[in-house]
Amino acid sequence: MAVFLTGATGYLGSYIAQGILRNHKENLNLLVRADSPEAGRKRLWKSLQLHMDFEEFESYIEDRITVYTGDLTSPKLGMNDDMWDQCVKSTNSIIHCAASLNRKSAKACFNVNLRGTLEVVKLATDVRDHHGLRRFSDVSTVAVAGFRNNEVVDEEHIIEWSRSDYDPYARTKKFCEHMVHELLPTTDIRIFRPATVLGDSRFPQTSQFDMVRAFVFLAKLPVLPFRPDWRMDIVPANYVGKAIEHVHMADDPKYPSYNLSSGVSSLSYAAVVRALDPALGKTTRFAPSLQWPFTRMVETLSNTPRQWGVAPYASIMKVFLPYLTNDTVFDNSRVIEELGYAPEPFDTYAYGLFRFAVDNGFQYPYKPWPDSRPTSRKKVA
Repeated sequence: MAVFLTGATGYLGSYIAQGILRNHKENLNLLVRADSPEAGRKRLWKSLQLHMDFEEFESYIEDRITVYTGDLTSPKLGMNDDMWDQCVKSTNSIIHCAASLNRKSAKACFNVNLRGTLEVVKLATDVRDHHGLRRFSDVSTVAVAGFRNNEVVDEEHIIEWSRSDYDPYARTKKFCEHMVHELLPTTDIRIFRPATVLGDSRFPQTSQFDMVRAFVFLAKLPVLPFRPDWRMDIVPANYVGKAIEHVHMADDPKYPSYNLSSGVSSLSYAAVVRALDPALGKTTRFAPSLQWPFTRMVETLSNTPRQWGVAPYASIMKVFLPYLTNDTVFDNSRVIEELGYAPEPFDTYAYGLFRFAVDNGFQYPYKPWPDSRPTSRKKVA
């Protein structure tokens, strides 16, 4: 039997996929958005090469991965009846990780997050009715907490429907959690809420650069429009991936939901600056009184011509500013209890991440599919 995983070609999904393949015996049924099985395999290799060489990838493709080409928002996830039937019969648990993180587009978030989750729930229902569903894990976000200020938020009090939401992403992910519980009332459901996922504490390479652009932009500024004691809850991707893999595969996890975060150990901006400034050869000052002018400047720069080179940074900064200034962290005592250890603090790997992103022009040096290797093998649905 297999774990059905959405989002394996995404950044966080690749961590979950490689963790299950390396640490457990179960096979993987992977939904991959592609026009053909060959294209699906190539997309999957592009994602997983952050974690493994081609020989290891090829061994998993041959024996333990079944690629289902389709689309999250299509009926039956874009599968034909035979593919759907095969997937249902071979799946015993589901991890739904795929999502639109486009915080500026309500259309993208409602389409992908809401419609997509509904289609995955339909698959879960058919698996449950056919032979039983062991577990459904939904990868959500701490952003479901809505607007907060100077708080430590725990799992029991994270969703308050009367609170305003940051953006369409937070709003739709909150409702996705609700939908999963309402439509799968008898299923073992686990909810995972990552905080700001930024880099890997073990190595500097990353293939996800949206938030990294904002981090680099801020790291280069001589003056930050924040209070030095404000904190931002940053957690490395390897910790988040391990937590989801571990809890989902466990026989009897202790809790229904987990904040995957740094919690009260989240670093202040002053601590991050102390770690980065010596390496960058600069001295950063804090000027919280500049927060409003800075916000207006970011909005203006986000609308400048792309050839000027500042619009991408400003656009990302505009999206993330509410998250940067709320001085709120998310209690992680549950996941620490489950895993037995806490995530590495951001200052231990921040400079390596900065250097990799800048030196590589915010691009991951992907390796192509080897020309001598076929892409058509038996484990394709």
